Amino acid sequence: MDAQKQDLRKLHKLIKDIRIGMLTTVEQGGWLHSRPMATVDQDFNGELWFFTQAHSPKVDEVQRERHVNVSYASQKDNAWASVAGTAQLVRDQEKIRELWNPLFKAWFPKGLEDPELALLKVTVERAEYWDTPSGMVVKAVGFAKAVLTGQQYQPGENHKVELPHH
Repeated sequence: MDAQKQDLRKLHKLIKDIRIGMLTTVEQGGWLHSRPMATVDQDFNGELWFFTQAHSPKVDEVQRERHVNVSYASQKDNAWASVAGTAQLVRDQEKIRELWNPLFKAWFPKGLEDPELALLKVTVERAEYWDTPSGMVVKAVGFAKAVLTGQQYQPGENHKVELPHH
């Protein structure tokens, strides 16, 4: 398996159980705007999918500036990921039906009948992740060693991933 596929698998393993990511877009004045979004659960192939209202501030922001970031954090698993890419609105009804889960009715009470129901697709171009040993004892020992020796604390694996443009 090539290094890029390994990187994608590792990234997917880190984020697959983290249901909510923080999607960051750029507002009209240039300010960054982050909000929690439920990531659609599916096999990861370099694209992240989110359900959204077709006419929402985040969609307006994405249509002005397609570059976005999605960050994921799992304190339980000591894993973090920052994913950068380009976003676009998708109104393909077949894709919406394919990705729909009845749990999304909590956000979209009209379900698949909602004319505003759409998808936001993020094509991942770069990602960085941090994966630390899961045992708190390991972290505490590593942190204490750094404090006592004056050496920089190295909490675990940090890796950057570059994906070719689709």
